[in-house]
Amino acid sequence: MVEWQWARLEGLDNRQLYEILRVRQEVFTVEQDCAYQDADGRDWDSWHLCGWDTRTPEPHLLAYLRVVDPGKKYREPAIGRVLTALSARGTGLGRELVRRAVLLSDDVHPGAAIRISAQLHLAGFYRDFGFEQVSEPYDEDGIPHIEMLRPVQ
Repeated sequence: MVEWQWARLEGLDNRQLYEILRVRQEVFTVEQDCAYQDADGRDWDSWHLCGWDTRTPEPHLLAYLRVVDPGKKYREPAIGRVLTALSARGTGLGRELVRRAVLLSDDVHPGAAIRISAQLHLAGFYRDFGFEQVSEPYDEDGIPHIEMLRPVQ
């Protein structure tokens, strides 16, 4: 049902890239009713983890996140743009997405902690993966966030 892809931006084809940007807008702009600059220039310096629906002939994104290279956002690699498409929510796909991201990030950036700017209501979700709160809550685009760090394992 899901085919996982771990790629740099140049490793994605045009249809895949379009689908990623479409779903990121759908989730972060339309659903969250939040206007912000999604295309922030960091996609070039990131690994992209995509969960593709294999039941459709065209690329259909079910889950996605990016891991920004160390030094491009934070000192550590940074997980961001974490999403599960509406049609796949409640299936455990989000947990599988983050589990894979942690393993892949550890492989690409051995010996590095991982940082995330998490929506406050998802703190418990990320704690399950070893992330610890390292900041006070702050507002990001009208949504309460906290920084969380997964120490080197």
